[in-house]
Amino acid sequence: MLSPTDFIRLPYTPDLTEGGIHYAVRSLSYTYDRMGGSVYSRLRRIVGGVAVELAFRRYLGEQNIPFDQKGATPFTEPDRYDVALGGHRCDVKTFIISRRHQILSLRRNPQQALRAPALVPQDQFEAANHTDRDLYLFAFLLGLTTTSAEEIGQVAQAGQPLFLVHPLRAEWARPNTWKSLGRLSLKSECDSPLQVEVGGQNKQRQFVTEALSLFPRQRVFLKNEYYTLAYLRAQTIPQARVGIHSPCLGEVYLIHPHEWGNIWIYGMDIWLMGYLTREEFRRKAEVVYAGTRVFQYSSTQTKNYAVPMGNLRPLPELFARVRTWETRKTRY
Repeated sequence: MLSPTDFIRLPYTPDLTEGGIHYAVRSLSYTYDRMGGSVYSRLRRIVGGVAVELAFRRYLGEQNIPFDQKGATPFTEPDRYDVALGGHRCDVKTFIISRRHQILSLRRNPQQALRAPALVPQDQFEAANHTDRDLYLFAFLLGLTTTSAEEIGQVAQAGQPLFLVHPLRAEWARPNTWKSLGRLSLKSECDSPLQVEVGGQNKQRQFVTEALSLFPRQRVFLKNEYYTLAYLRAQTIPQARVGIHSPCLGEVYLIHPHEWGNIWIYGMDIWLMGYLTREEFRRKAEVVYAGTRVFQYSSTQTKNYAVPMGNLRPLPELFARVRTWETRKTRY
């Protein structure tokens, strides 16, 4: 049985959020949304998951625990594994705990985390690209998020970092035909200059970005030629509409002030909880149906398999075994 003394607690640094955002805005068009909710919630989940993966790899390196990163996921292939330990593919499952009262409660009494379910979505678990030797590693990310315009305004007033983004619709981000969107232009109706960033793919399917200044009601043309446009980012909260025109699509895409979301995660701690092999997880798991209230969510959005966190194996035990495996390999 797992106990709180087995948890591995990692510090959270802003560069983890930056790394998560870098991946999230590029992968949005290629990831499957099984959780429901707003697109900004989906992006924050991606940011948090990548942040934990980065912290996990950093920890492995600092502790001299051998690992393989060949399976690291490119943004166009979202379902490959994260790292391999001792030849076992390791899939890190991260749950973001963002409610203040729950974070405080967990810090006061870590024991309650053992009652939380270690969840794996049914479609992920039953995918054909997994084997019983794969490892599931479960983690909590304790950190605050902003989900309303009022919260975003408070964060901005406090001088905290923001990443205000607007993901574009499918015909811009995932067109059916691979062709140029034409010479794109942007215009802002804001009364003061607005710094923005755009990101999308060029003809060679490389992801490219560019930053530009939008002066009030002046059209600005983009330098790059885009075949997809994934997102726009604003450096400050826009107080009026921002428009982007594509001659190929024949429309002006208007973004209203309320249509920007902040995907920055204000992380505090990462708790690496424990692990199970996929075969062990199958034997111990029970079904959690969509709509069920669980420790992490007020309502699950999809069918999951679940094992209580308290039934996981301790990670220090796994890392000791990995060192042993690697030592044996070097002897022969």
